[in-house]
Amino acid sequence: MDFEIEDPSVSTSTHHSSNKKGGYMKSLDSTWKFLQSAHFFIYLTHLLSTWGDRMWHFAVSLFLVELYENSLLLPAVFGLAVSSSLILFGALVGNWVDSNTRMKVVQIALVIQNLSVTLCAVALMLLLVYKTQITILWNGWMKIVCYTLVIVIGVIADLASTAMSIAIQRDWIIVIAGDSDKLSSMNATMRQIDLLSKLLSPMAVGQIMTFSSSVVGCGFIAGWNLFSVCFEYLLLQKIYKMIPALARKGDNQTKEEEVSEGNETAFKDQENTSATVLVEGELINNKSTNHNHKETGCIKGILIPGIRTFRDGWIIYYRQPMFLAALGLSFLYMTVLGFDGITTGYAYAQGISSSVLSILVALSALTGLIGTMFFTILRKYCGLIHTGCFSSIVQITCLTLCIASVFAPGSPLDLNVPFYSSASDQLETYTTGVYPTDVSNASVTKPSPVRYDVTSQLPSNLTNTTEIKEYISIALYFAGAVSARVGLWSFDLTVTQLTQEMVHESKRGIVNGVQGSMNSIMDLLRFVMVIIMPAPEHFGILIILSVIFVSAGALLFFCFARKTLGKDLFKCVCMKEKHSENNKDAKVVAESIL
Repeated sequence: MDFEIEDPSVSTSTHHSSNKKGGYMKSLDSTWKFLQSAHFFIYLTHLLSTWGDRMWHFAVSLFLVELYENSLLLPAVFGLAVSSSLILFGALVGNWVDSNTRMKVVQIALVIQNLSVTLCAVALMLLLVYKTQITILWNGWMKIVCYTLVIVIGVIADLASTAMSIAIQRDWIIVIAGDSDKLSSMNATMRQIDLLSKLLSPMAVGQIMTFSSSVVGCGFIAGWNLFSVCFEYLLLQKIYKMIPALARKGDNQTKEEEVSEGNETAFKDQENTSATVLVEGELINNKSTNHNHKETGCIKGILIPGIRTFRDGWIIYYRQPMFLAALGLSFLYMTVLGFDGITTGYAYAQGISSSVLSILVALSALTGLIGTMFFTILRKYCGLIHTGCFSSIVQITCLTLCIASVFAPGSPLDLNVPFYSSASDQLETYTTGVYPTDVSNASVTKPSPVRYDVTSQLPSNLTNTTEIKEYISIALYFAGAVSARVGLWSFDLTVTQLTQEMVHESKRGIVNGVQGSMNSIMDLLRFVMVIIMPAPEHFGILIILSVIFVSAGALLFFCFARKTLGKDLFKCVCMKEKHSENNKDAKVVAESIL
């Protein structure tokens, strides 16, 4: 009797192929669902927005430098105007975000931001083309009027961008995520998009300006914003329809909840309870009483409510349970250890070429991406607050290399050089290579300044024959600054999520608006310190001050962590059980304000 025996290898291979096919189809199906989800649309919207913002912020300084005959005066004035506007109007912008529906906020902010950038780009393009003709009009006053107009429109665009950022990254994303784990993942992804845009978009517009002209660069930025405003508008409308919860905004907080918030988070003294009730009641009724001020006159009706909103915003910010953590984050803005114009100028002064500097910028973006992944993993196992503590430790540890660079061979530190000299003295120094005569320190030997070639704007007296030891200092500086980005962005994401989870829905706008103002205050302080000590010989002092401020920010966060977790702060074990305990602690704090 014959039996047919099935080949086991054939059946096994058939089973494996069917499994592979099924897995492939499942993966394809999940990918297609993601591409149609609100998560993907919000990421795409954020990519378009940050790409345009990064291009504009990179290019506008170059345009202003070119307009003002290679002087840094206009970029400095523009930066000062932007920082000052955020300090003055941050609370007002945040309050406006809270006072209107979500869709109305993003519609208005999106249109104002993109149209303002487009107008600025067109105005700069005309100034670059007709610079000679405009200069002779009104004995030069026409040029000043045009510069002022560009700066004012640029400030309006930045304020609209702030409103857009608060609405999307501090409000919409919370509703879309739904829970803490998804919110953490979305925050990390949004930050990764931002870092990639910061790296790639300046390269794109830089290539356009290099191989064509600045005029073409202005036209490209204007065209991008006109395209972006339409596409972003459609995407935001689609997201708004996909997530019904976005149409419901929790702005009807009761008086009892407001009083409870003030009493539990800010004024624990029973003697101050009555004062707290009065202030909190005033904050609630602020929206309903603003229209009454119109009867007292137009100027008074606008000015008094604005001042009151400004004051109330800072009071509300101070009373939040994560106030110390948010204040610690703002301290990180008073630093010369970031990759901005100040860092670029110092690197050039130390003989670093533009190609090497671009590589270092790319490395900083890479370590920033690693920081976002570091945050996601660490939060999963140690909890949110412990992640902030570890991130601070990592950042400060890396910044010790920057401290070492101040005293390493090749450091330009020289305290004998006066802190401040006139513009003419600085011009003489950089053009002739000779320091102005200092009668009181005539016997002191002045260090040789860096000579610049006018055409290339790169140091000409620093060549490849420079001894290696002269680069030890700058190498340590960038090693510390680049590696510290891991802790920096992880800490930033920690405080961001704490703010998202602990601030009541009706207060998200004004709290984040004041947080932006606080960040701008520290950023403005940084510019003031650089103005006081502009010479490379004093940059070491600025490095030490930066590390002190970063350490102070970490100390404030540790105070917040100790206040929130108590003795559990020192019991962190990387286990999921511990993670759940920390989440419970965070939820208790969040529920205490509701």
